[in-house]
Amino acid sequence: PGHRPVMGRRIRLATRGLVFNGDKLLLVNAWPDGKSDLMCAPGGGADLHQSLPDNLRREIFEETGLTVTGGPCVLINEFHDPHGDFHQVDIYFRCTLIAGELSDTWKDVENIVTDRRWVTRDELATLRVKPDSLASVAWDHVEHAAYDALEPILR
Repeated sequence: PGHRPVMGRRIRLATRGLVFNGDKLLLVNAWPDGKSDLMCAPGGGADLHQSLPDNLRREIFEETGLTVTGGPCVLINEFHDPHGDFHQVDIYFRCTLIAGELSDTWKDVENIVTDRRWVTRDELATLRVKPDSLASVAWDHVEHAAYDALEPILR
């Protein structure tokens, strides 16, 4: 017999954007108040009755102050806490930067993101990032969306 879901536990759905400025990819920190040095692509939880592309544009603007348009889906990444009840599915879209510049004075609406930066592929290799496939998905253009199943969450 398989596991039965417990009422109240849900898989969280989020959108994330791969946004480039020249050869540099946009990253944000993943934990509030500097609790972790983990970096990821900007984005966040999907809201009810909002399309995934609309959710993506809203989240990226809230976290960075940048305006983007969403493009093709390039990755579906699942991660979870094997010892807890956290499970999230992130859908990554390639995006185009339309307007805005990063500013140290920008405040994330939810006060979670306190670091945002542009990084080269070489710089990304020196950082702790999720998902593990981020560099290859961002820089190596693929014909179809990739899928990463159940990566353990990092803290």
